[in-house]
Amino acid sequence: MKRIHYLLAVQSAVAILVSVNRLGPWTLGYVLPNEFLRWVDLNNMLVLPLISIVAFYLVKKVIEGDSPALKGRNHLLVNLMFIVGIYLLAASYGTHEVTNYMHARFCAEDTSSALCRIVIFNDDEFSHWVFFAGFVMVNVALLFLQALFAQKQKISRADSLILMFNALFLGAGILANLGFEEIGLDLYVVALLAILSSYLLWKRGRQPLFIYYTFAYWLGLVASIGLQVLK
Repeated sequence: MKRIHYLLAVQSAVAILVSVNRLGPWTLGYVLPNEFLRWVDLNNMLVLPLISIVAFYLVKKVIEGDSPALKGRNHLLVNLMFIVGIYLLAASYGTHEVTNYMHARFCAEDTSSALCRIVIFNDDEFSHWVFFAGFVMVNVALLFLQALFAQKQKISRADSLILMFNALFLGAGILANLGFEEIGLDLYVVALLAILSSYLLWKRGRQPLFIYYTFAYWLGLVASIGLQVLK
């Protein structure tokens, strides 16, 4: 449990850093004199996702342990989902961050030229579709792995409280990204993961990731919808 707590704390910290990186003014400077990217774009494309994916992978290894189910067909299928999800996430970050920078710098006013229409489509639509496909696959794979490699010992009250405390930060990160902008496909993705994690918590019992995801996603979802209603 200690390793799971540490790794989920990394994910929670990344969620907050992503929001600070996106919404704050501190990372708007250019990385190099040729102005190919801003720090916000570079951080979102290479630094923060890499930390998150490494933590996801280590959570996966902790959950699997040395269980005999490691060689089963279900484990292979979930591993394939996890790998494909990572690839799609990487492709989406590479597409989104570059076109987002070009959109903000060169196409904020020009929405009619062929070049800007392509940039805007890649920034606002295509990269989002690829991102959400990868995001869902990675997180669903981890939830399925938790179901496949269920922890035998009972989760203590202290561990549950630590999991929920960690989840507060992920929920805050969701709120920062959904509560202050126009809600689109991201709302349905968060709702899907909230429902799935709740269902697994109900059917398979109190497992670390079920508690963490259920609390984080429902908190972020309800808070974001509430804030949108009040706007």
